[in-house]
Amino acid sequence: MSILLATRKSPLALKQTEMALAWLSEKRPESTFDLLPLSTKVDERLTWSLEKRGGIGLFTKELEDALLDGRATLAIHSAKDLPTSFQADLCIAGYLPRARPNDVLVQLKDQPHPARIATSSPRRRAQLGLLHPQAEWTTIRGNVGTRLRKIVEDSEAEATLLAAAGLDRLEVHQYSGLDFIELPIEQVVPAPGQAAIAVQCRQADLPDYEHLFCESTKLAVSLERAFLRKLGGGCQTPVGHTTQTEPFTYSIQTAAIGSAVFHWNR
Repeated sequence: MSILLATRKSPLALKQTEMALAWLSEKRPESTFDLLPLSTKVDERLTWSLEKRGGIGLFTKELEDALLDGRATLAIHSAKDLPTSFQADLCIAGYLPRARPNDVLVQLKDQPHPARIATSSPRRRAQLGLLHPQAEWTTIRGNVGTRLRKIVEDSEAEATLLAAAGLDRLEVHQYSGLDFIELPIEQVVPAPGQAAIAVQCRQADLPDYEHLFCESTKLAVSLERAFLRKLGGGCQTPVGHTTQTEPFTYSIQTAAIGSAVFHWNR
């Protein structure tokens, strides 16, 4: 019998789940894995304001329900979308090795000071607002391709922000009419868990899977999630925090709350 991996249906979610499937197949070659694509309410309702709805669990509930009712054994998430607490009897089995966590400003060519920037993230709006104080803010929902098309073809905004890891996974590094500008984490601090792929399971199944994943990513993301939990936040809270780990030390590079930016080194 196949071990089913629950996933959202967006191109990025499917790509990340395929990466998780490949990882698990290598770690457990005796097992068979397959995908269980699911629709979520937030994917179906692209007119929803994520900020007004609080953001907590909007991208994860249907996948968690599939774990709880036995339709799936594992659920694959973008770690930054996970709430700081889960439905009863669920936990994180582990994380795939993390990709680069920074954001990318995607803007119309020859417009170094975009007048209208689209993002549904309060964190991105607060921080990029320091770099572009003249900008007005709007929202574009949809997958990466949809957002880029809405800028170039529909003129709904002159720029947007996207995660570098997502662009890398989708192999989107250029688009006609657009510039892709890398933002260092010192300028725009990533969301807690950004660029990490999380694998969720039932608590009873944790011993079967917890040893299969990346320990350094687990340490880093666990620190970031603990930080966010202390602030009582979720994926729509204007908080940025990223951690880099080394064999014997760790450093909390930067954290941002609203429009204030703090720096720690330990």
